[in-house]
Amino acid sequence: MSPASTATVTCKRKAGRQKICKPTFPWQWMRRPGECWSSIGIRQPLRNSRPARRKRSPRRSGFCVQATNSTSRESITMRYAIGTALIIFAALGSSGCATRPAANPAEMTAAGSDRIAGYLPVEAIPDSIALVPPPAAANSAAQAHDDEVSRASLALYGSARWALAAEDAALTFPAAAQAFSCALNAPVTSQGTPVLYRLLQRTLADAGRSTAPAKRRYLRPRPFVTNGKPICTPASVETLRTDGSYPSGHAAVGWAWALVLTEVAPERADAILARGRAFARSRVVCNVHWFSDTVEGSMMGAATVARLHAESAFRDDVAAARKELAAVRVNGSPVTRDCKAEAQALAE
Repeated sequence: MSPASTATVTCKRKAGRQKICKPTFPWQWMRRPGECWSSIGIRQPLRNSRPARRKRSPRRSGFCVQATNSTSRESITMRYAIGTALIIFAALGSSGCATRPAANPAEMTAAGSDRIAGYLPVEAIPDSIALVPPPAAANSAAQAHDDEVSRASLALYGSARWALAAEDAALTFPAAAQAFSCALNAPVTSQGTPVLYRLLQRTLADAGRSTAPAKRRYLRPRPFVTNGKPICTPASVETLRTDGSYPSGHAAVGWAWALVLTEVAPERADAILARGRAFARSRVVCNVHWFSDTVEGSMMGAATVARLHAESAFRDDVAAARKELAAVRVNGSPVTRDCKAEAQALAE
């Protein structure tokens, strides 16, 4: 028995309207000559045999394909192409024919309206649903630990560390490119280090997408929703209120950047990795993530970087960025960020 033959179909008819049937499987959307489908319906035989043409069904976006004496090669090719695409979409989605949802724009913006593509195709993005456990249950020991860390972090409200957490929250470029410049002891700009700049943008896209499936599945409330305290980015309160807290996309990005930059500048590994950990902790300081959100977010960042090593384009860019950074250091380009102030903030 073919897969389509096992599908269940729900139909209903309203007075004076077309019978509408909703199929279970996405491949039931394929149309054949001589059959009429609504945008959410199943195929229906046509009642006449006029020459081939398409017409839109009333109040629906589906269309009918009239039969002819012979089926053209183009129609067969198009039918199979559509069917194959829909089956692929179904495999990638968490349910039905939906693909994996994109990360929330407030959480993951690579460069404002300039969307930078990552290195990984969507099917190669590590799956957070498979890789991270469910979030801490209410009244569990894990949630108690999250509560304790959150209360301690609230004491940093209004401090220099709080201000640094607000800076770390911005994943827009060019500002985001400077987050690790003190740890690198070198500036990162689109003019001076274009390969490294784009490397950070593309890995941001990959790491950010990796957390989206689990965020949508668990929809864990964020700390500020529970404790009612302010966050370091007040303009994003309403957006974050309905966006899943677990796992942290920022933590995934920060730890992915730390691992990638350690490969670009291995002699600065300790400083870079420490900054990556602090970048993740900024989300707890900001009162927008629980501690366990950042732990599992960092896990997804590491998983993303591990997968990136299978991509030749990524490996080539890391090698080119290493040479590019060495040239910047030879030229003595100064770091524009206040590294002393950053060190003092991180010490709090």
